[in-house]
Amino acid sequence: MKRAASLLGAVALCALGAGCGLADVFAGDRVNPEVPNWYNRPNGAMNVFINRNLTAPSRTSGEDWERGRPEIDPAHNRVFIGSSDRGLYALRAGDGSTIWRFETIGVVQSEPLYDPEMDYVYFGSNDGALYCVRAQTGQLVYRFDTGAEVSRKPVRAGESLFFSNASDFLFAIDRRTGKPLWPAVHRTPALGMEISGHAGAAYDPVNKLVFMAYSDGHVIGYDAATGGERWTVDLSAEAEQASGDAPRYLDVDTTPVLDDHPQGRVVYVSSYAGGVFALDAATGARVWANDKAVGGTDLVLWKEPEHEPNPNGPDKGGPMVPAHKLVLSSSATFGLAALDPYTGRVVWRNKVPEGGVTAPVPFQGALLVGTSRYGLFLMSPRNGKVIDGIDPGTGIAQTPAAFMGRAYVMTNAGQLFGIAVAPPLPLAKR
Repeated sequence: MKRAASLLGAVALCALGAGCGLADVFAGDRVNPEVPNWYNRPNGAMNVFINRNLTAPSRTSGEDWERGRPEIDPAHNRVFIGSSDRGLYALRAGDGSTIWRFETIGVVQSEPLYDPEMDYVYFGSNDGALYCVRAQTGQLVYRFDTGAEVSRKPVRAGESLFFSNASDFLFAIDRRTGKPLWPAVHRTPALGMEISGHAGAAYDPVNKLVFMAYSDGHVIGYDAATGGERWTVDLSAEAEQASGDAPRYLDVDTTPVLDDHPQGRVVYVSSYAGGVFALDAATGARVWANDKAVGGTDLVLWKEPEHEPNPNGPDKGGPMVPAHKLVLSSSATFGLAALDPYTGRVVWRNKVPEGGVTAPVPFQGALLVGTSRYGLFLMSPRNGKVIDGIDPGTGIAQTPAAFMGRAYVMTNAGQLFGIAVAPPLPLAKR
């Protein structure tokens, strides 16, 4: 582990300085040989345009991490971000200055949801409540108490909000008033050890279903209008069947991810002990499973539309590059892995050093990934190679948020960074 730690430190130092081949340093296990457009981009791709201390040290509540994820409102140049000082901040996207701050009773380690129609912001707190505040002023609209920390992003479907808490409850409320739309559904948490964190809700507008994953290993599809169960899958049983032993950790803590598949609409979920699964969204039937990609904490679907080849690359004037997508899984044990969404096979994998890795965020044709001990890295989605990195001196457990050429993230020390990435530079003529 010491060698891995020094390796990542070297990567970060090279990114901040001038010079070494980052793509060759943070290599990991790769299967896909395709060279990404980013490969010929010089080091220094990431530029810091905001660097400020955000959290108030006198008001932090003993948290060693800053989690959650910022929410960007590009139309009004605002960024909403929670922190361990028990506040939700509204910041100016250009310079990171504070517009307002709303304080809760507990730390705010969730990803907010901005509602542009109402100009509302919905967010959870470790005090057990979901809050709704006015985005312009930070004035409270309502507070919905759930009894346990709310750390995943709410999902909006029309006039409904769906969200979960850490005690395995799923809620449906009116987005304007906070009144319940159907009784909260619940599963008793599993006995024994559990991984920290919980899954969030996902909504499928095609099948009108809400999906929720639980710490006892179950994934359930609910009727969005009534809350009635439409199907249930026990992934802990799948994990036990694959390994021959009862799994130690049953948790399915990743928020389900929806996708269109050749076999129809699917939902991707990750069991900590059982790996990554693709389930039929309408019935819950298993489409595929990868029992090697264990320990998942986040799933992301990366998509690249059909496009012309890089005009500055060797394929200039060649045929159109076909559309491409990958299921990306973050894990402190298996590493950051890209899976084929049609078969579940591993396309590439980067082992990570000591500590965890955030969900990867699509950013300017690349992926932006935080590591809980070693900073922020820009990676190629094609093969997992590192393009650039920034070491702020403390780790990053918070998932970045990105829009167009800018991204925002807060370090574990409460330091806000705004990161800009320009498109790849033309290749030098030889």
